[in-house]
Amino acid sequence: MATRAWRGNVRHLTGSRPASRALSTFCLLLAGFTASAEDTVGQLIAQRIDEFAANDRLQLQGEPLLARSVLVPFYRKRDFAPAWKDPARIDELLLLLDAADTHGLEPRDYLVETLRALRGQPATAALTADLDLLLTEALVRYGYHQTFGKVNPQRMEPTWNFRRALKPGQTPSATLEAALAAPSLAVFGRDHLDRSVIYRRLQQALARHRLLAEQGGWPAVDPGPTLRPGERDARVAGLRQRLLAGPGLTPEAATDPELFDESLADAVRSFQRRHGLDADGIVGAQTLAALNVPVESRIDQLRLSLERFRWVKDEAIGSYLLVNIAGPEIFLVQDNRITWRRRAVVGRLLRQTPIFRGSMTYLEINPTWTVPPTILREDILPRVRRDPGYLAAENITLLDRDGRRVDPYSVDWPSLRAVPYTFRQEPGPRNALGQIKFMFPNEHFVFIHDTPSRELFRRADRLISSGCIRIEDPLSLAEILLGNPARWNQQSLQAAIATGRTQQLRLPEPWPVLILYWTAEPDDEGGIRFLRDVYSRDARLLAALDGEVTIELPAEE
Repeated sequence: MATRAWRGNVRHLTGSRPASRALSTFCLLLAGFTASAEDTVGQLIAQRIDEFAANDRLQLQGEPLLARSVLVPFYRKRDFAPAWKDPARIDELLLLLDAADTHGLEPRDYLVETLRALRGQPATAALTADLDLLLTEALVRYGYHQTFGKVNPQRMEPTWNFRRALKPGQTPSATLEAALAAPSLAVFGRDHLDRSVIYRRLQQALARHRLLAEQGGWPAVDPGPTLRPGERDARVAGLRQRLLAGPGLTPEAATDPELFDESLADAVRSFQRRHGLDADGIVGAQTLAALNVPVESRIDQLRLSLERFRWVKDEAIGSYLLVNIAGPEIFLVQDNRITWRRRAVVGRLLRQTPIFRGSMTYLEINPTWTVPPTILREDILPRVRRDPGYLAAENITLLDRDGRRVDPYSVDWPSLRAVPYTFRQEPGPRNALGQIKFMFPNEHFVFIHDTPSRELFRRADRLISSGCIRIEDPLSLAEILLGNPARWNQQSLQAAIATGRTQQLRLPEPWPVLILYWTAEPDDEGGIRFLRDVYSRDARLLAALDGEVTIELPAEE
């Protein structure tokens, strides 16, 4: 009933009669609003919320409101009373929004300039109503981006299956009410958003690189032929100045500025390790290109990594196994600390490892390998058609639909169209999965596993597999995941492997597996690594991160 009366008053105040218009003008221009003036602000908020509820968008003071699914229930639940009556709380919000750039976000997305400009204008009921709605809109946008990321990952990654919802029992409007009722918006945000150690270290790196950018960035190294340790070249002085902008080189004056001495070679190797390059100390084409990437591009990489970690805010906390495809490498995080880290081999460009979440429940010693459909069609069948003996050479058994062995020489391979057989590689030193396989069942047929090709881990470019993830040092990972070193340690695991018998070992509890992609990450020495965008995904995400703001929350009942 109260709402209906308010709306009636709004229509009366804005009616066509001169007396009504005069009264309306007088009320709206009062400074230092009284209780009746606050009622007028509430009436105007109700009018705007009615319009917003009937339309997908509403524009106030030249700014679009996007958070319809939050603002409408929020203001209706509070009977359209203004939410921002305390100037100190408005000041706090503006400071919070100004600091959005510390998360790699743009303050302009949160209407900061418009809000400040409106606060500087003479107060009227209409302006106060608009400002109240715009302040709430700005906070919803900021909270939404902090909780879910600005960009919807499902629009970027077709295999995305991570959670993208508030915790059970929460609604956006209730979370908004709790934030406004909290003593501090900043403290509420910190308590509500449990950030991972990786996220916090990315923020620190972003601040360092922004400071470098303010100081002019780093100098470029002149193009030219390959520079090798021990050589003298006029470009060496420029190389030295470039490396002084990062860790690994101290600023002592070189006795011979044109000599590529051993201290400079060490600094080059350190740089190469931090940029996913072969650490040979030689400045060839790839190293020169990495040296000359401007600091602004590195800032963008850090911003993208922060966005990608916001996507998995509720997943990348506690303990989990994490694969970075762009590394490529694998991490074990326990209680928000990186406790184990090794190199990995991932899918090549034509068979990219998908981004998704799984749950690891067991591992397998001496695994068999059932050839997945893509590898069977594109790799195995062409070889078998040329030579059925290929299967025996690779220790692959041919099975019919009843699980019975089939002699590959009995099959008319050239005329076969549909393949009614299973191709199973038996355990052994040539098995594609190596001696141990980590199982997290998924629709992509992707496993984490050992490999007989240990030499691959010495390469900087490890985009080699058909989509699965081969890892360095799998036994140490198995020991940690099994969580019972008295029974299962690396020695007892080796003994089990030596039997040649396939054996499943269940984990004491499931481990989340997060297969992700980012091109900037913390290293083990407190610094940062910048990686190549091996699957060419950064440009599209950066365009979306710098693009229009969207709010994609479900409507509340």
